[in-house]
Amino acid sequence: MGVVTGLLLGAGLCLVLWAVTSPPPPRRVRSRWSADLADLLVQAGAPGVSAAGLIGTCVGAGTMTFLLALGLTRAPAIALSFALMAAYGPLALVRARARRRRAALRGLWPEVVDHLSSGIRAGLSLAEAVGQIGDRGPADLRPAFRAFAEDYRATGRFGECLDRLKARLADPVADRIVEALRLTREVGGTDLGRLLRTLSGFLRADARTRGELEARQSWTVNAARLAVAAPWIVLALLSTRPEAASAYNTPAGAAVLGVGGGCTLVAYQLMVRIGRLPEDVRVLR
Repeated sequence: MGVVTGLLLGAGLCLVLWAVTSPPPPRRVRSRWSADLADLLVQAGAPGVSAAGLIGTCVGAGTMTFLLALGLTRAPAIALSFALMAAYGPLALVRARARRRRAALRGLWPEVVDHLSSGIRAGLSLAEAVGQIGDRGPADLRPAFRAFAEDYRATGRFGECLDRLKARLADPVADRIVEALRLTREVGGTDLGRLLRTLSGFLRADARTRGELEARQSWTVNAARLAVAAPWIVLALLSTRPEAASAYNTPAGAAVLGVGGGCTLVAYQLMVRIGRLPEDVRVLR
């Protein structure tokens, strides 16, 4: 019995020593595509949805649409065409919501910078100046800054709390503000107030210019989207007639749909690329 106890004690000590001396496991690095999709979900106001969940929703929407269209038209080519559109639908919805929310937040960031600047001039510490935005800042951004204040009260680690704040906001402007605060906290300096005032002026000018450009081009973009969708709306109406649907239930009909879908995709991408205004990229993620 004593031998067994000794062996178990020795094995336990070896395991403890191995756990202490072994290097930590490598951190799991997300791919760029997965990170961009996660940022898109946060920007759309759905941080609780995972990238896998969004992909599963796209697959489910495409599958259900394919089965429904196949049952109505008896034409696999038509069913596949509308299934691909339906599969892209959830992703398009998330992108549209993220675009609208970014446009709404674009006018709020100068106010956030002004709150930070006034708090620092009033003698607050950097952590207190950031945390008070959760009580006095714009309503749409208060939850993220309240979470920062709670994290800082719980841990007292300013750098880690800033990293979590960046992940909650997932915004290029927030990244610049956070990194300016981090740099000031680590190396010191007296130019933070001037930096924040300059950044506030740049953000206001950018929001004003971008708003004017988007207002001028909105009718052009909407007309282009309607032109892209019109042929497929006509196809959906024609598919309700069995003789019209049977015309696409041949290799030639499938080829026509394939060529039409390719042309539609290329035209839409060109329209989006030509009409898209430059967006900030999260280089400080």
